[in-house]
Order: sequence, then structure tokens, then C-alpha cells
Amino acid sequence: MIRPRKWLPMPLLSVLLLIVWLLLMNGVALGHWLLGGFLAIVIPLITKPFWEAQPRIKKPWLMVRYFFRVLLDIVVANLEASKVILDPRGRARPAFIEYPLELQENFAITMLASTITLTPGTVSAHLRMDGKTLLIHALDVGDIDDMKCHIHERYERPLKEIFEC
Repeated sequence: MIRPRKWLPMPLLSVLLLIVWLLLMNGVALGHWLLGGFLAIVIPLITKPFWEAQPRIKKPWLMVRYFFRVLLDIVVANLEASKVILDPRGRARPAFIEYPLELQENFAITMLASTITLTPGTVSAHLRMDGKTLLIHALDVGDIDDMKCHIHERYERPLKEIFEC
């Protein structure tokens, strides 16, 4: 008996590839479905050795809440960054912050770094080789300790709960 995981190692990626293929082809003819389905099966099989094992999402409802929290923070950060950039007095207080990580899973750390980079005014600049410190550049920082506390409470702690790591 053929197990689905054997020939379909990443089902969500396969579905996404099929949808993207159909959108690129701008049609839903049988040939598009067949070629898209073939690519959706073959590409994950070929690239599987390059993918890291992904942790299971233990609390999906928290992931949904996290998504909307980040979306709201992106909107607010856009307004704040615009205010700093457009300020004629130029009172930006840029800073590099060494953020100590509690997360240990690579995927969760990547999620945190991506969230920080998605939020305007901040960018994840470097992850130390030991995986315990993330270097972050922020456009306007009043208090570095407050910024660390904000990142921990808003992003890192929820990610720890979501992935239970």
C-alpha cells in the first residue's frame, strides 16, 4: 500500500503550487490541472532533502490570533515609522538591540525574525551562530529594555505557546 506522505511529503505546499500554477496559467483547462498537479507532486519530492523538519502547531487558534496581532502591529508601525520619517526635526533614535532568545526551534526563531522584519521600523539583522541572540535594528528606540520586553510579550511568548517549545 502506498502511503500518501511518501509521494506527497508537504501537502500544503503542493496545494499552494497547484493554485499558483492555475493562477499563472489564467485558466482551469484539464491540461493546466494535469501539469499543475504533476508539478505540485514532483517539486516537493525533489526539494524535500533541503527542507528542515517543521514543528507541529500545537495551538492553531493562537496562530490565528498571532496573525491578526501582527497585522495590526504592521499597520500601527507604518503610521509610527511615517511620523518619524516625516518629522522635520529629525528626532529618530536608531539603535541596534541584542535580543536574547528563549525560543529554541529554528522554525519558531525564523517566525520571530520574520515578524520583526515585517514590522516597519525594525529589521532582524543577524542571528548569532549559537542561536541564542538576535540582532535587531530599530528606527526609533526610546528605551532598549522596553523594546526587548515588547518583543518578548507581543511575539516571542505567543510563538512559544503556539509551538510549545
